Amino acid sequence: MGRTNLDPIMTFPDGSHLLISTACSKEGSFSCALYMATIEADDRGAFRVVSNHLDAATCLVAQEDAYNYAQRLYPRSADTMKKPPYLIWHGPGPTGNADV
Repeated sequence: MGRTNLDPIMTFPDGSHLLISTACSKEGSFSCALYMATIEADDRGAFRVVSNHLDAATCLVAQEDAYNYAQRLYPRSADTMKKPPYLIWHGPGPTGNADV
């Protein structure tokens, strides 16, 4: 799972973002990670891993697990969080390069 994508779940009052990343392995299992991100005026970003969620059989199950964890982590903001489904990156194309 060398490459993943990021989808914002929510924005905090200070302007930082909670992001989710979903990836699909070559074996067809899915996993998610939550990140806290701060984006500067010059578009530089600082990312911190909040949690990693282990493989799930389906994309939606992996995303729901991460979403439920995010709700427990930030209960005051739970009702404003974007619900699944989120973006997903399906892995490298047939040439081994990302299909964009």
